[in-house]
Amino acid sequence: MRIEKNPFFNDRLFSILKYIAINNPANAKKFKKELDQKIINLVNMPFKYRQSIHYDDINVRDLIFKGYTIPYLIDNDMIVILDIFKWENK
Repeated sequence: MRIEKNPFFNDRLFSILKYIAINNPANAKKFKKELDQKIINLVNMPFKYRQSIHYDDINVRDLIFKGYTIPYLIDNDMIVILDIFKWENK
C-alpha cells in the first residue's frame, strides 16, 4: 500500500508548522515527526480510525492527532491524505 499526500494537505501542514515554529521550532519538528509516524502506520491498518463525519464515503477516514483532524481516502492499494484542520475551523 502506498501513501500519497494531497498538495492542499502539504500547504496546510506547512502553515501549521510555521505557526508552531514561531514560539518553539523544536515543537514544530516534533509535531511533524509524530504526525509522519502516524501517517506511515496507516499502511498497517488503514481502517483503524473512524469514518469521516465531513465526507459521505465509507472509505474516507478521520485520523485525529493533537486536536487536528486529518481526513484520508483509502482507494484500493493507495491512501490519499486529503487535508488537515482544527475542529473549530470546520
